[in-house]
Amino acid sequence: MCCTLLLLILFLLPIASPAADITVIRQNAELKAAIGLLDSWITSQIEYRQLPGLSIAIVYDKDVVWSKAYGYADLQNKVPMTTQSVFRIASITKTFTCTAIMQLRDQGKLRIDDPVSKYLPWFKYKNRFPQGPEVTLRMVMTHTSGLPGESAFPYWTDHKFPTREQIVEALKNQESIFEADTRFRYSNLALAILGEVVASVSGEAYDRYIQKHMFDPLGMNSSSVFPTEDQKRRLVTPYGRKMADGSRDVSTYTDSKGLTPAANISSTPEDLARYASAHMQETDNNPLGMRGSTLREMHRPQWIQPNWKSAWGLGFSIGKSDDRVTFGHGGWVGGNKSQFLVSPSEKTAVILMVNADDAVPSALASRAMSMLAPILKRLGAPAEPDEPFDTTWQAYVGKYRDPWGWETEILNQNGKLMMYDYSYPPEDDPTGSLVRLKPERPRTFRQTGEGANGETVVFEVDAKGSVVRVKVGENYIYPAR
Repeated sequence: MCCTLLLLILFLLPIASPAADITVIRQNAELKAAIGLLDSWITSQIEYRQLPGLSIAIVYDKDVVWSKAYGYADLQNKVPMTTQSVFRIASITKTFTCTAIMQLRDQGKLRIDDPVSKYLPWFKYKNRFPQGPEVTLRMVMTHTSGLPGESAFPYWTDHKFPTREQIVEALKNQESIFEADTRFRYSNLALAILGEVVASVSGEAYDRYIQKHMFDPLGMNSSSVFPTEDQKRRLVTPYGRKMADGSRDVSTYTDSKGLTPAANISSTPEDLARYASAHMQETDNNPLGMRGSTLREMHRPQWIQPNWKSAWGLGFSIGKSDDRVTFGHGGWVGGNKSQFLVSPSEKTAVILMVNADDAVPSALASRAMSMLAPILKRLGAPAEPDEPFDTTWQAYVGKYRDPWGWETEILNQNGKLMMYDYSYPPEDDPTGSLVRLKPERPRTFRQTGEGANGETVVFEVDAKGSVVRVKVGENYIYPAR
């Protein structure tokens, strides 16, 4: 890894790689200014909305570059919020469940296009659309199973969650709401059932599997599926929305019981930073022990909403704002609201948690991402080694034309060989059609950089060294006479 990537640390966590001199990044004026502005903006948002407390962590690649806590974990007792305060992360739990399924897939223990019933013989419900396909693991992870959103109990009303056994028994009398693989319907019930697949295939209880294969390897020591007594003491006090008189009720603690794989994990921003970092390492040596291609598969769209404004990967929501594509998930349960947001192309993640029902962590996290991710990407980009301009390349400089009259120009720009494809009418920004030609062997170059297609460019010359034609990919252009 390039050393500049390792400089991006303000606060070093154990997930970090061996660090270079962190003073370089600490003194970067642009980043410090952006963090200062973000800090002031978050403070103003908390004050205006009178939120009890907030905790945030910003991750670049393998490192937390900034984290901070605001306000109180407990208003009545004036307990300050810290970055180690524990929150219920609610539906972010679903991403752990789906990650577990993909770990097991990589181990050859299941296939995600297999029916759920292959792994859970008791998976039976009243299917209103028997002509449709069977519900597969992939459909569950993309919320296109056709199953109801909830098990047959009013637990979001009375906070009395059903046990696993009650869910299994009640499922027999529940009906599908639409044909599988035809529509999106977010389903806590389906993800709870997916957790049963994890336990059945792995031979381990769900909570033990998550602890052994994610929390422990990633050093997520403040995270749990079922909080210990110590972790319960560190839980933030959860508050309802602000009432007309300015007061907030304290929400009760809920154990999700049979819905555990959909909603029960507790964690901290700094622990989720480790999890985000692991998901960003889309290589075969990542800390989750998964193939890099598997992580990429999870993070790319598997189901696109009809309005084309959002999509779902395997367990993750996929969004696009301007040119930034992100994956992530939100969480909300009784006074605990959180947002987990990752921009893989910028190697940046934002984890933000608030202990109030009327907070909007997704908006706060998105703003933090837009302010810091471009700077972190630029600071962390590996510098291309300067290659001296070979004097023989000067013979390649000039204009070329294909048999249909479309023109290309080879340029010497600051000692780099560049290729510029003309368009008609000419574009407003010529840099969009400019790519670098990186030498691979004599007379053969590779198109590189943003906008490049990665194909080779081969200059064919005569005995005098003059260019006769240029093979670009599988086609040819000729010197313009």
